Amino acid sequence: MTLENKKVLVTGGNSYLGRFLVEELEKKGAKINISRSRDYDLTTEDAVARLFEDSTPQVVMHLAVDCGGFKYKKENPGSMFFRNIMMNTLVQEYSLRTGVEKFVGIGTSASYPESASAPLKEDDLWEGLPEEFNHSYGLVKRIMGIQSKVYRQQYGLNAIHLLPVNLYGPNSPLDPNSIRIIPIFLRDFIEAKRREEKNIILSGTPNASREFLYVDDCVRAIILATERYDKSNPVNIGSGETATIRDLAEKVKRVVEFKGEIIWDEVHSDEQPGRVVDTSRAEKEFGFKSQISLEEGLKKTRNWYLNRYKSP
Repeated sequence: MTLENKKVLVTGGNSYLGRFLVEELEKKGAKINISRSRDYDLTTEDAVARLFEDSTPQVVMHLAVDCGGFKYKKENPGSMFFRNIMMNTLVQEYSLRTGVEKFVGIGTSASYPESASAPLKEDDLWEGLPEEFNHSYGLVKRIMGIQSKVYRQQYGLNAIHLLPVNLYGPNSPLDPNSIRIIPIFLRDFIEAKRREEKNIILSGTPNASREFLYVDDCVRAIILATERYDKSNPVNIGSGETATIRDLAEKVKRVVEFKGEIIWDEVHSDEQPGRVVDTSRAEKEFGFKSQISLEEGLKKTRNWYLNRYKSP
């Protein structure tokens, strides 16, 4: 598939990932429609039907999601479940009803079972439940992947399901409901440096392993998969580079040039110690391999933060 002149509907086009994806699709010559929540409530069938009637898409990239950080997930499990399962189900159903050429579902590596061993392989996705606080997000995304599979099986809908790891990069959300570990670390180290503090106190699980993907790499993976991949099997989208939270903090300290000491206050363990994916399927099936190292990506994100939040 070539995306030039294709009518592409991007749900969640104003999200963090969505804005980068829309920009790249425009460079490809695609004709973009974005669903905005103020115009289309994707949890209701009438709104989804109207969206598809208004946009008449040939390709649907479904990014819309109700999600946030750990605190948000803990406090909103019911509403998250309802909103996510309705959006996922209705958008894919109307992709089928309106004869969309391709449905690209954006899942999450948070769908993997809590008990799964790293590296996380796509064939292990249903070997148990994700962490309880991820049921309304990760488990519902997993169900979206099953919908893709059975719709292909019964109706021939060309639907694919991608599983990105933790994203980061410029314009990372900094609001309390959405902020993630890399922008938290960058903010805290930069502010500690500005205040000339002698140490910085971090809490969490420093020995936990994580995988982070620069947002531009994720966009490239989505576009490559849209152009080249036509199978039901879910595909991990990762960097192939892992780091413990301790290593990440040291890297951030280095790129920020903070000279003080890191003091770890290990007060909680909210997640499974290791969440690292096997990325071989993406490389084999559609030639995706991450191009931006964690160190390089952190420098780019640091530069954005410094330009966006200048010292008084």
